[in-house]
Amino acid sequence: MTAPEREPGPEADPAPPARAAVARLVALDAERGATAAVPAVREALRALPQLSADPQSLRGLGSDRLAALAELAEVIGWILFDAGRYRRAHRMNERALALAGLCGDRWTARLTLLNHSMLTTHTGRPRAALDAASRVAGARPLPARVASLVLIRRAHATALLGGRREPLELIGRAQSRFLDGISYRDPHWAWWIDQTELLGHRGWVHARLRRWDRAIPLLYEAATAPGPSYRHLFTAELLAALAGAGAWREAEELIARVAPRAPAIGSVRTTETLAATAAGLRRRPGVPARLRDAAAFLRESLPA
Repeated sequence: MTAPEREPGPEADPAPPARAAVARLVALDAERGATAAVPAVREALRALPQLSADPQSLRGLGSDRLAALAELAEVIGWILFDAGRYRRAHRMNERALALAGLCGDRWTARLTLLNHSMLTTHTGRPRAALDAASRVAGARPLPARVASLVLIRRAHATALLGGRREPLELIGRAQSRFLDGISYRDPHWAWWIDQTELLGHRGWVHARLRRWDRAIPLLYEAATAPGPSYRHLFTAELLAALAGAGAWREAEELIARVAPRAPAIGSVRTTETLAATAAGLRRRPGVPARLRDAAAFLRESLPA
């Protein structure tokens, strides 16, 4: 008779399974989206009890092990955010920051703060988003791509706070910093801050300011470029911009392309935006009947 399997206790080395979980979750998220990665998040939490322990109780693990757990907590926080689990994402971000603080992993802490800034902007807390972005800075100047991302987060938050000129200045500075290029000081996670990511956020900031003539071309370019699954969000923001501009024909054409793929969208942020735009089109006076019908079809096609 074999003994029942026991889950690893807190004394087991969490670094190898944590790094394996990071690789798996990042690949799942990029290929299929955050909702597809949630079951793997649950598996990681079951397999690594340290992720649920009080971070202060893990001080004796050593820097390497704590850093692996911090990175995994950051990735889980991002996935929970994009999967629409906002409160749980908030808690996991706090855990990632605590673990990173224990081992001095400043780069994981910075990425977590940037993710948290995006989360708080999305949930209607732009001042908290600005606070998180402001905490990314350190004694030394940030590498160009990280500095660009800080400016992007600040641009979104200031736009939500009602700024008109400042968001444009910030997103313009983000473009300039990005063009400074890659340096040896870039963290390993900076690979995803590329031209398409910047284009999409530039368009999105213009859309927040209802500058449709600038927003739509940028969002179109970002939405049609190849990339990871989470960039479907730029397609959703493009549809919202087309609806805002009253570009009925273009909106109907985009829905015709999006609706057949909608059931497979793995980002709740994206499906929430698509659903809100579809509902708005159905209510808005002056929307052509064909577009109303297309919006109804899109709403029915989205995953629950």
